Amino acid sequence: MLKVTKAVIPAAGYGTRFLPATKSQPKEMLPIIDKPTIQFIVEEAVKSGITDIIIITSHQKASIENHFDRSLELEMVLEKAKKYEELKLIREISELVNIHYVRQKEQLGLGHAILCAKTFVGNEPFAVLLGDDVVRNDEYPAIKQLIDVFLEKQRSIVGVQKVAKSEVHKYGIVSVATPITLEHPTAKVIDMIEKPKLEEAPSEFAVLGRYVLTPDIFTYLETQQAGLGNEIQLTDSIRRLAKDTEVYAYQFIGKRYDVGSKIGYLEATIDYALSRKDLREDFISLIKQRIK
Repeated sequence: MLKVTKAVIPAAGYGTRFLPATKSQPKEMLPIIDKPTIQFIVEEAVKSGITDIIIITSHQKASIENHFDRSLELEMVLEKAKKYEELKLIREISELVNIHYVRQKEQLGLGHAILCAKTFVGNEPFAVLLGDDVVRNDEYPAIKQLIDVFLEKQRSIVGVQKVAKSEVHKYGIVSVATPITLEHPTAKVIDMIEKPKLEEAPSEFAVLGRYVLTPDIFTYLETQQAGLGNEIQLTDSIRRLAKDTEVYAYQFIGKRYDVGSKIGYLEATIDYALSRKDLREDFISLIKQRIK
């Protein structure tokens, strides 16, 4: 039985929706309170049994590498100041998991970004976690849910959730052989359409940033013609893969935040603040004052 121990995190985009904040720093390093969004993604992978991660970056993303590396000078300052809790915190970041990096030299789409990981992945199944989607499920991480379905099916799995009809044009939408419900969250994929018009959408189930893919996806990515936005779309290659073999959609459980949008980012910040014992009461008081 093939196991999943590797993950790919694409992080080469420009982050134009958060300009000017992302002019000189990656959008993946924007913090939700005091933790960069990409660290939430990495921690989800680690909690799911992933041992090796490759982050697809660009020339503007050196701060991501720095964040997950050791900072000896900072460690010395913290140790000298006897700030042992903070020292432990930053050392743990560098010890989370084996992280590798490769640069996507041209912004040619998500499919091309995944293709950059081919050598790293080799002939193994692998997880993909998109940095724009933070999924909160402390008990059963979203990518672990997909990995467990993969272990049963031994076929590529795409993570989906139901979105509002007014939102279907923003996502890759799946057509499935059987209805997806809470009782039956897994269904065979018949087709996928990237960002369809509402009248063309085959369902309201959107692919939301979590995948477990078999290595044969690279054969399709290597021959994939540019699609929407003149980019190599991962959705298009998975769609072709689904014509030749079984691909499954799985409705994962968890609160998903689109931190690539300003409202989604604010929602995540609010919810995480409310969940923290050190911030909750003061934050509630602050919100009540502002509402008045």
